[in-house]
Amino acid sequence: MAHIEIAPELPGILGLFAFRAETAGPLRVLSEALLRGPSPLSAAERELIAAHVSRLNECAFCFKSHAAAAGALLGVGAGIFEQFSNGNLPQAASPKLAALLTIAGQVQRSGTAVSAEAVAAARTAGATDVEIHDTVLIAAAFCMFNRYVDGLGTWAPSPTEAYLPMGKLLADHGYIEPKG
Repeated sequence: MAHIEIAPELPGILGLFAFRAETAGPLRVLSEALLRGPSPLSAAERELIAAHVSRLNECAFCFKSHAAAAGALLGVGAGIFEQFSNGNLPQAASPKLAALLTIAGQVQRSGTAVSAEAVAAARTAGATDVEIHDTVLIAAAFCMFNRYVDGLGTWAPSPTEAYLPMGKLLADHGYIEPKG
């Protein structure tokens, strides 16, 4: 049960967005900029970073939502959940993305945990300064989103299949709420 009175039918951040539209708008814009805005990282790669950090933070709603969006973007659907099983990185992770996911994991622990060695490894794997920047910003933002969702005690559907339509919607339409 949520710690505040939110719409009981809306899981995760959706209930919080409905509760407070004046903060929902800027948070949606931030999500859109981070996950769909201009970046040398693909939308699927950015969703994988968001899912990875959310999994590390044990935020079920955010992990499953963003993993489902990555699965939809990559055309693997529910198979994405198997790729994340047992703490493994997704099979879609190139050596460059794997190095960036290492940085994202360090950000999840602490901003000061990001090591020069991890950054050098990402560069060696082909990551640019913009890709390193975007990875750190996405990881930091998802630490905030995860704490927002879990800190207010929102609920998350249990079956991973419940996230597939949401993932497809995010993949197809992004994060800005449609008007009308």
